[in-house]
Amino acid sequence: MVPSRILIIEDDVSIAELQRDYLEIHQMVAEIETDGLAGVNRALNEPYDLIVIDLMLPSIDGFEICRRIREKKNIPLMIVSAKKEDIDKIRGLGLGADDYMTKPFSPSELVARVQAHIKRFKLLTGIGQSQEIIEKKNVLIDKGARKVFILGQEFIFPTKEFDLLVFFMEHPDRVWTKEQLFRQVWYMDDLDGDVFTVVVHVGRIREKFKKGKLSESPIETIWGSGYRFNS
Repeated sequence: MVPSRILIIEDDVSIAELQRDYLEIHQMVAEIETDGLAGVNRALNEPYDLIVIDLMLPSIDGFEICRRIREKKNIPLMIVSAKKEDIDKIRGLGLGADDYMTKPFSPSELVARVQAHIKRFKLLTGIGQSQEIIEKKNVLIDKGARKVFILGQEFIFPTKEFDLLVFFMEHPDRVWTKEQLFRQVWYMDDLDGDVFTVVVHVGRIREKFKKGKLSESPIETIWGSGYRFNS
């Protein structure tokens, strides 16, 4: 089996080497880039299975790196940063990151999240996956092609937005808690603070529904409980 290839964009060499060592212990190939611009160029021009991105970097910051990569590629992106404010998490996830970890972090948790994101991504994009069409409430998904159409107009959905929307549409008219959605879509048990990721991704999906001119979002917030996709 070909090992997963990870790019770490981190200017603190000691942290980057710690991340690399733990990933390599778990049979992954990890490479380090300490400059933001050089890192994004490698990410765009070389094949990686996942990118780990710090926010505070020379040349360009991690937010800009996320934006540039997401415009061209659909691979998993993980932010690992000392920035702990919700506004930074919202911005990072809003620019297309699939996950956000704060420093200091547990190396074992980092490995678990990296493995889960790669497993989920490969499972959903694997060769030989049969095509399947799902259509509800003027939203059509071609699972085989990983395309989403809203009122006939195609919209780009990054990995986790696509996965979350597919899950909602395959399990309509049921209330799902944020914790349940995190376990089902992110392939991980709930970890402190991670359900916030679900909130951000639901918000991004709703923004696309709005841009697609849906009269109302089929994803309803059930206060105190979670979310429901109304069919």
